[in-house]
Amino acid sequence: MPTRNPRVNIVVEPPIYGVMHDLAASEGVSMSTLARDLIREALELREDVTLAVWATQREKTFSRKQALSHEETWK
Repeated sequence: MPTRNPRVNIVVEPPIYGVMHDLAASEGVSMSTLARDLIREALELREDVTLAVWATQREKTFSRKQALSHEETWK
């Protein structure tokens, strides 16, 4: 039965394959599931880094004089 989810084929070096194989076996999941979960984690980490950079840039231009108060923000 075909899957509804798109598929991605990847090529990894033998050491990475070995680690993935061992992790999948120890967690009792397929290598496909492990790869999917690892990709999700990597994307979340990249998102965190991007948001941290964005927040740092915004902090540099922050002005208390122009900032809204808590009450003004939630009106």
